[in-house]
Amino acid sequence: MVRLLVDSDSLEVQLSTLERTLARRRESVWIERSRILRVQLTDEPFTWLRGVRAPGTHVPGRLAYGTWKSVFGDDFAAIREGRPGVVIELEGDDEFERVIVTTKHGIGLVKALQQGGVDTGDVSALS
Repeated sequence: MVRLLVDSDSLEVQLSTLERTLARRRESVWIERSRILRVQLTDEPFTWLRGVRAPGTHVPGRLAYGTWKSVFGDDFAAIREGRPGVVIELEGDDEFERVIVTTKHGIGLVKALQQGGVDTGDVSALS
């Protein structure tokens, strides 16, 4: 499962070796906190996928790793079945419009990002 590391300036979505292989990505996803527009918790992260996978790995309903391209821009997904997720909407990021990850630490991530003034939407979804 991905590791989410938050500091005062950035959020790092750290991928294991297997996850980097599935996502066809050589390194972690780095997000400047100033680029984060909104963070939402979701019990159904697969419903947030849009567009076509390019590149990455997708087994419908089981896992989704990599980049999804759509008319709205590129999204990064690191999703595994049976786990809650977090949707991070970005503004002005050079690489992605959204990042969708599954994590059991979604509420902790929301709290950490709230300290930086990020709109965290409705956090009652997992309460």
